[in-house]
Amino acid sequence: MSEQKDLYLTEEGLNELKKELDELKLVKRPEVISALKDARAQGDLSENAEYDAARTEQAIVESRIKELEVMLDRAKVITKVNTDKVSLGVNVTLEYIDDNEKEEYSIVGSKEADPFTNKISNESPIAKAILGRKVGDVVSVDSPNGKYEVKIISIS
Repeated sequence: MSEQKDLYLTEEGLNELKKELDELKLVKRPEVISALKDARAQGDLSENAEYDAARTEQAIVESRIKELEVMLDRAKVITKVNTDKVSLGVNVTLEYIDDNEKEEYSIVGSKEADPFTNKISNESPIAKAILGRKVGDVVSVDSPNGKYEVKIISIS
């Protein structure tokens, strides 16, 4: 079995996973168990669509619970300790050299990445290029769309 890597999460991301796990264990699981009992009470299970649907839902819920428990077990909380260099958990403002546009990103773990809210994964091409770099550095980024350069304007 391959060794699983750490899962980097912000405090907010960790709390979201815990909240989802609690919801599944305390609300969804009991609902599914109740639906299974109701479906069993209808008699013949071989042609019981409600029973089949409840069993499928149970498998989905139990699978997600297991997945969340593994994720929480591997979780490493990102703490902002140093803003001298780009690292996990910081916000960084970049200037794209080609067009002088500025953009601010939060560097987060892969499970929290959301490009629509400018939360980029530490495994993304741009984050890989700027991790460990300092304000003022100009960095070349190798992306699937080609190379481009960014300048680190600020780290917070």
